[in-house]
Amino acid sequence: MNRGLSGLLGAFACLMLVGCGEDWGADQHGATVTAQQLDGQWLLVNYWAEWCGPCRTEIPELNALDRSRDDITVLGVNFDGLQGDELAAAAKQLNIEFRVLSVDPAERLDLPRSAVLPVTYIVDAAGEVRESLVGEQTAEGLLARLDKLRSEG
Repeated sequence: MNRGLSGLLGAFACLMLVGCGEDWGADQHGATVTAQQLDGQWLLVNYWAEWCGPCRTEIPELNALDRSRDDITVLGVNFDGLQGDELAAAAKQLNIEFRVLSVDPAERLDLPRSAVLPVTYIVDAAGEVRESLVGEQTAEGLLARLDKLRSEG
């Protein structure tokens, strides 16, 4: 391989690694969600809205799951794109304890826009979306899905 092509490929690889290591933006409290905090974690990315009844019902389940496991991180995303104080107020009103991203990770994770709520995406430790679950979820059901996906490799 010639040196020019080799150098170009090396630069491209560096850019790809830098892109993967980008932070996820701020949460509902204004704190930065860093790539390092989420490295190696299985993620449950949950889209919710204030007007969504099933979303409200599953929030305590997601809170419990996020608190109980060190190897799983629940990340919320407001379907309506609330930002700043509005996002913080909505999360507080719904008693959301897990982190809510102010920047939608749909592009980062190549997620489709769901027509229904709630929807939860399971993302493995390598950053690959493994499954989407539409409708209200329970902590028990999510753990069962995670265990199954982990056993599949």
